[in-house]
Amino acid sequence: MAMATMPMSSGVLDPKTVEFLAIAIDASCTHMYASGVRRHVRKALDLGASIQEIAAVLQFVSVLGLHSMSLAAPMLMEESERLRQP
Repeated sequence: MAMATMPMSSGVLDPKTVEFLAIAIDASCTHMYASGVRRHVRKALDLGASIQEIAAVLQFVSVLGLHSMSLAAPMLMEESERLRQP
């Protein structure tokens, strides 16, 4: 827990950037923690973030789902081909 909170407490990153990172983590396809996204979006807005900045964070993180498809789609095709063979 100490390691996870270090970026917030050390001052190395400004608070708005920390909120952007938290939004990205909570919105990622591997986490999908809706209440965390909402909490960090509110905090980012309170810290002066624009809607456009938050949308850009969400656009960046949405690309993670593409990697899942690029990995799994070929496997699905291979397995479906295997099922078709006698």
